Amino acid sequence: MKKILLMCCFLMGIAAVSHAQGGMRKSPEDRAKDLQTQLKLTDDQTAKVTAVYKEQATKMDSVRTAANGDRDAMRSAMMPLRKATTDKIKAILTPDQATAFDKIQKDMMDRMRQGGGGGGGGSQK
Repeated sequence: MKKILLMCCFLMGIAAVSHAQGGMRKSPEDRAKDLQTQLKLTDDQTAKVTAVYKEQATKMDSVRTAANGDRDAMRSAMMPLRKATTDKIKAILTPDQATAFDKIQKDMMDRMRQGGGGGGGGSQK
């Protein structure tokens, strides 16, 4: 019984560390659902945001492959992609939603700068 309990604790620890290091990226659908909840998006807005996030994910996967492990090249190539994604999403939102979205993005960047991570949602700035 002690071995099983110890094994469970070990696996939970590994999962926690993996998540803290960004090992579990959210899918475009999950990210859009999060925004739907936070910003009270309509179903139509959620579908459009999901499409934007899917497009971003495809492009970022290409950048990761092309960068071949070069973090600086990857980072500099992803910055314009993140900016474009943010702009596309803000174009879908109402003015009030866009203001709330900006606050969410700012809070996420502040957490990342303090070493707290971005909640797995990724940065959009």
